[in-house]
This record gives sequence, structure tokens and C-alpha cells, in this order.
Amino acid sequence: METLQVLMAGVTAIILFIFGLENFSAEIERISGQRFRRFLSRATRIPVFGVAIGALVTAIIQSSSATSVITISLVNAGVLSFRNSVGIIFGSNVGTTVTAQLVAFKLTAFAPLLIIIGFALSLVRSRASIFGKSIFYFGFVFFSLNLISTSLQPLQNNPDLVNYLAQPQNPLLAVLVGCLFTALVQSSSVTTGLAIIFVQQGLLNLENAVPIIMGANIGTTATALIAMFNMDLAAKKTALSHFLFNVGGVLVFFPVFLLLGDRIDDLEGSPAIVLANIHLVFNLGTSLLFLIFLNPFTRLVEALMGEGKMDFERLAIPSFGAGSGFEQVRGELERNQVELLAFLQENYNLVTLSIESNYRSIQEAAAKRIEYIEFIEREYVSYFSRVVANIKDESESRQLLALVTQYDYLFQIHDSIDDLFNTRQVMAKHYIELKSDVLLMVRELSSHTLAIFDDIHRALVEGRTPDIAASAAGLQALLTDVSRDLLPLLADPDRRDAGALSNFVTYSRRLNDKLVNFASLSATPGESAESVEKTTV
Repeated sequence: METLQVLMAGVTAIILFIFGLENFSAEIERISGQRFRRFLSRATRIPVFGVAIGALVTAIIQSSSATSVITISLVNAGVLSFRNSVGIIFGSNVGTTVTAQLVAFKLTAFAPLLIIIGFALSLVRSRASIFGKSIFYFGFVFFSLNLISTSLQPLQNNPDLVNYLAQPQNPLLAVLVGCLFTALVQSSSVTTGLAIIFVQQGLLNLENAVPIIMGANIGTTATALIAMFNMDLAAKKTALSHFLFNVGGVLVFFPVFLLLGDRIDDLEGSPAIVLANIHLVFNLGTSLLFLIFLNPFTRLVEALMGEGKMDFERLAIPSFGAGSGFEQVRGELERNQVELLAFLQENYNLVTLSIESNYRSIQEAAAKRIEYIEFIEREYVSYFSRVVANIKDESESRQLLALVTQYDYLFQIHDSIDDLFNTRQVMAKHYIELKSDVLLMVRELSSHTLAIFDDIHRALVEGRTPDIAASAAGLQALLTDVSRDLLPLLADPDRRDAGALSNFVTYSRRLNDKLVNFASLSATPGESAESVEKTTV
């Protein structure tokens, strides 16, 4: 009965540990937000930097699984290339060794102090309060580890259990146990932390503990493999590289362990510290080895998955450096503006096609492109803030304001397309299908809207001011006619598709207005600046 109580207390403490890890990771991601993702995306062009960043990020958020999933999502969004993502994956394993070192050196004794500081900060009404929860959960993680250690301490008095765990076990079985347990709790830090505590308690010897932490590295890839479904080929390559990297590391170092395994217990020093150092050497050695053979490794993944192409071409993202002049900024923005408009036109086309056809694949493609534009918008907001801070000339400032206003309307066009897409999602949720008369209305409206997109795009390519007054007026008249024809259908309770079309008409009207406004500003830089100045006055 006493043993059962000890085990129940230990399991409860483990659950608290997992809870603390998940919430700490979530708090760090919440605080860092988009800056965190932008940091990952911009500093990985050199593989060594990618490894360092992966290690640093994982050490901070205490989850290699979270790092790998974030990395895969960035690749899927086109923010990271497959090759640049591999370094982060390599480094993520190194970051997990921080937890092991803290536990081995018993630095977790500071946990109560961190909990008190975090709780106190969360009560203070200041900017520092945003760090309160993260500090609290960081202390909670290690407080839970201390609780696990205390809960399991009575097991040292069970000679049968101690003798069993102290005997050499099948190392392959130990790897499997570490793999399955980590896949279950979705954190290698949990498995490694428990292994070190068991070694500290004398419940587990090093010869049995080392293959468990090796298996933990394989088990942590389960989250990434699950996350890669419904993502494009590049993201799947990143997930596969994470799996092959961790399995490859075990295959490389496992024979070394088999040769030296019976001597590990003879190493000098505290067994827990020795295990933490083995964990560090194993992960660091694996990362460095694969980094040396990065090119053959990426070629292997390419060979297994195929070259393939991304599902859509990614847009150029402007960058502003110390030597960037205004002419360079203006030229880049004007070129990118044409590409962004064409991208938005294709987004609109996919959204309307998904409404007309009800094909899930088209809906998923539209969703991915819309999500990508939201990332692009954040990048441009950050870019404009840097440019504005460095442009001092009054004339250049006016021209920049005109360009910023044009981009603002482009992203407003995106918002209207997103509204239309939300209409499609509501239709899917409530199983609404368009009947032939409503379907014809949607097709006619989308055809007219696409024609306006074409007129604006053609004018921008040719370097002239778009003239869409007639086509915009035609669309406005068509919207009025459709609204009139829609009234009797809305009165019929069996025509749920009429309500969906009503939303479509509303958002199409807003989209038409935004296209007209964008077209009126899309003149030569001088004309645009004068237009914006008059509007401001």
C-alpha cells in the first residue's frame, strides 16, 4: 500500500512537471510573439548560426518539440527554406541539455524563490508584469522536479526494486522505453529529468539510464511528424530531417555505448552529473557531426522526398540596411507592389473558386495563401517603421507616405478577401451548398472583380495610372442588381445559400471600394504624393 501511495505521489508530481513545461513554453512564445518567429527566420542563413539559434531558443522555451514545430510551420509559410531550417533542428537537441544540467547540479533549489518572484510580478501594474507568469512557470517546472525527487525518495528503501533497476537491462529495450515515454508526454526534457532524478536517488544506474535518454531523442520527433501533415513538401522535408537526425545520432553513438557501457558506472563524480554530461556530449556531438555532413544529409532528404516545388511562389520581402537610399527603397516597393497585387488577385480567385466548387483542396490552398499574406503584412509594418525612422528629406517623406498608403490599401484588399473566405468557412461548417441561380450570381460578380484586378495590374506593369472608373461602376451596378434579386430568396427559409450570398455581396462591395481607392493612388510617385497630401489636408 505504501509503495502505491509513493507511486501515486510521483505520478502526480510528473503531471505537474509536464503542466509547468507546457505553460512555460506557451508564456515565452506569447511574450516573444512575431519577433520570435522573425528572429528565427532571419538569422539562419549560416548553418552554424542556425544551430546556435536552435539551441538558444530551445534552452529558453524548454521544449525541442516546440522549436521543431515552430520551425516546420515557418518552412510551410515560406519564411524559412528547408536548408536553413536544418540548423535549427540540429541545435534544438543541444538546448534540451540545459534542463539536465540544472537538475544534475541541484540548482532547482531556487525554484520556490522563482515562484514567489513570478507571482509578485504578475500582481504589479507595470510593464514588468508581462514576465510574471513566465518566471512563475519556470520556477514551477523545477519545483515539480524537486517534488518528484521527494515523492520517490521512499523507493530507495525497497531493496527488490533497487536491485532490479541496478541490474543491466537490454539497452535496445531501454531505448524503446525512452522513445515511447517521450512520445507520450511529448517532451524529452521530462524523460531526461526523470532519468537524472532516478540516478540521483540510486534507483537507476548509468548503464540503464543512458539508452533511455537516447530513446528520448527519437521520441521527441513524434510531435514534428504529426505537425507536418497537411503541409507542403518543404515542411515535410524539415520534419523528416528532424526524425533522421535524431535516429542517426542514436545509430552513431549506440555502438560506442555498447562497447563502453559496462565502464560508465566507474566514471568519477556524481552519477547524476555524469549522466547530464553524457547527455550534453551526445547531443552536442551529434549536432556537430551532422553539421559537418550537412550537404550530404540535405541531399539524402531531397532524394527521399523528391525535389518538388512549393505550392505557391513566395513574395520578395524588402530589407532596409544602413546603406539603403530612398531611391532603392522606392524602386523595391514599386516592384513588390505589382507582385503583391497579383498574389492578392490569385487569392481572390481561389477563394471564389472554393465557394463555387466546394472543393476542400482549393479551400486549403486559399487558407494557406491568406495566412502567408498576414505574415507578409507584419513584415512590411516592421520594414516601414525602420524606413520612416531613417528618411529625413521632406519630399522623400511625402513619396514614402504615398507608397505606405498604397500598401495599406493592398492589405485592406486582403482583409476583404479574408472576409470572403470566412464566408466560405461558415458555408462549410453548416454544410451550405449554392444552388444554380446563386452560383451564377457568384460567378458573375467574381468575373467582374477579377477584370478590375486585371486592369489595375496591367496599368501598374505598363507604368500608368489605372483607369477603372467604368468597370468599377459596372460592378457596383451589378451588386445592386444582385441585391435586388436576392430579396425574394432571403424570404425563403429553405434557401440558406441566399444568406451566404448576402454576405458575399457585402464583402464584394467593400472590396470594390478598396480597389477603387488603391487605383486612385497608384499614380506616378509625385502624383501619388500630391494625392495623399490633399487627402490629408
